[in-house]
Amino acid sequence: MVRVLVYLGIILLGFFISPFLAGNKGYLYLAVGDYQVETSIVFAVIALVIFYSLLQLAEFVIVWVLNLILGSRLLPEKWRKKAARKHTLMGALALAEEDWAAAEKAMVKGADKGEIPALNLLAAARAAQHQNNIAARDEYLAKAELEPLATKAVSTTRTRYLLQQGELALAREELDKLNPTSKSKAPVIKLAVDLYKAQQDWQALKLILPIASKKQIMADDIFKKLTFETNIALLKNAASTNEQELEKCWHWLSRSERKQAEYIAEYAIGLNRYNQKEQSIKLLQKQLKTSPSKAIFEALSQVLTPSDVEAKKQLLALEANFEDNVDYQVCLAKLYHQNHDYHNAKIWWQKACYLQDDISNLHALADVQEHQGELNRALQTRRNAAKL
Repeated sequence: MVRVLVYLGIILLGFFISPFLAGNKGYLYLAVGDYQVETSIVFAVIALVIFYSLLQLAEFVIVWVLNLILGSRLLPEKWRKKAARKHTLMGALALAEEDWAAAEKAMVKGADKGEIPALNLLAAARAAQHQNNIAARDEYLAKAELEPLATKAVSTTRTRYLLQQGELALAREELDKLNPTSKSKAPVIKLAVDLYKAQQDWQALKLILPIASKKQIMADDIFKKLTFETNIALLKNAASTNEQELEKCWHWLSRSERKQAEYIAEYAIGLNRYNQKEQSIKLLQKQLKTSPSKAIFEALSQVLTPSDVEAKKQLLALEANFEDNVDYQVCLAKLYHQNHDYHNAKIWWQKACYLQDDISNLHALADVQEHQGELNRALQTRRNAAKL
């Protein structure tokens, strides 16, 4: 644009000064070596403009010829890149349609000359995973891992696929390379939670759950349920190991958690296992007075034995308070049942079944009736259980 304006300015300038030069053409003398040139100034200016124009035209022709030669030499490469973009697009559409075979084929074709080969290979690996083509999937992931920026993404993807495949040990090895911490991305933390749960590695799960909660990768109800499952499993494992582990696990719980009935019940059962029955019973009875629950009654039925007469009396004294509590009735029924006192066991099983129809309670009542020779009633009770 500037060049055109310059040309236009020169032409206009020529129009303006041409009348003055018509009467006085001037004289120009050039001597170069043995060559001499004599001409007017007007002709010299015109010749200079023509020479410059020819020079510009020659430049344009040379550049055009060079571009034509280079373009023809690189044309196949352009075609390949264009084809790669087309294959990538077709692969993405096939992924959206969940046509895994077509998606894998298209993404692999688009990876050779694609702009981001690692992306194509990860997509192809996903399609191969859905087809359960493990060998091809691993091959694509290995090729994608050659891209330094894609290393973590490939490792995360490989961990997820191994977990889905059921190869928990291999998935754990891959996850350990990622080293899940509070600085890790949410997908890595989510993978860690799923893998630790699948492996029942409750210690690791206990440590990763607060991070998962902070990053909000699961709903609150799911987090609470998983935390409860983890704590119960830790208490059971510790109780089966030794008393020191039990105490360590108990104090690992938060203050609010140590007030929950389910954890208290599990801890009391563990204490009873290590000959601390008196402390176990006191702990359960204290909880029974403040906030009785099903877990406490179940723990009492496991801790108390026929020799614990005083504790049984205290439990029976609470009948007026828990006459409508089915868990209380079941607890006493179990205590009499394990003492082979089938008469009293039948009474409490009947009370429990009257308050709530439950298959296990009805079968327990039928067992007691059979021990007392009431075969017809036992048969009817089992029929009632079958209806449930």
